[in-house]
Amino acid sequence: MNRWEIDINCDVGEGVGNEARLFPYISSCNLACGGHAGDMATMREVISLAKKHRVRVGAHPSYPDRENFGRKSMQMETEIFRDSIESQVKGLEDILREEGVEMSHIKAHGALYNDLAKNSELSEQYLEAISECRNGIPLYVPYGSAISIAAQHSGFECVYEAFGDRNYEDDLTLVSRESPQALITEPEAVLRHLLTMIVNSEVKTVRGHFRHIEAQTYCIHGDTATAYEILAYLSVEFPKHHIHLRK
Repeated sequence: MNRWEIDINCDVGEGVGNEARLFPYISSCNLACGGHAGDMATMREVISLAKKHRVRVGAHPSYPDRENFGRKSMQMETEIFRDSIESQVKGLEDILREEGVEMSHIKAHGALYNDLAKNSELSEQYLEAISECRNGIPLYVPYGSAISIAAQHSGFECVYEAFGDRNYEDDLTLVSRESPQALITEPEAVLRHLLTMIVNSEVKTVRGHFRHIEAQTYCIHGDTATAYEILAYLSVEFPKHHIHLRK
């Protein structure tokens, strides 16, 4: 009988304020560290909750664009971009150190995540910004992406990530949030979506095709309106399919 042990992560510290409800059902979180959202107070608050619920904490850097919540691509000078990413990650790292918590991973946010997936040059700049994290801190990245290839060539450890509450295009990019088909919000539909990926290493795209995908961590966005309902439902249904969280 097959048994799967997976990581479920959430993007948090983004102003929704639902972390206390979500944390009992996840195993890692991606904490906004000042680019698109977050400040020292929210970071400390979320870290405290993470310690209570034994949830691993990773950095969630973004384009420095609070106005658009980091969901629009930006053209930035290389040095300014690198300084921003480095500052965000180190800022969180300093707070984690003070709280006695190790940073578990780094995952880019929003438009930056999507741009890194297809832009090798930007990926190199991003990796330079976090070069001090090369030893021991894995990156959450999409399977088969430009950032995953560049990171592995540069000596970073990669953990492949897939999304339980987002639809995919045939090329394994995420359906644009501007599309009404971008989000999957019904808990039952999220479960079906995840089971296909976990059990069969395939994803059913928005066009109805099946594509090979690999992942060890699966994201449910903390700002998805039904995030709590989805996670609570998965916590009941996953064990029926011999799927368990890697705490």
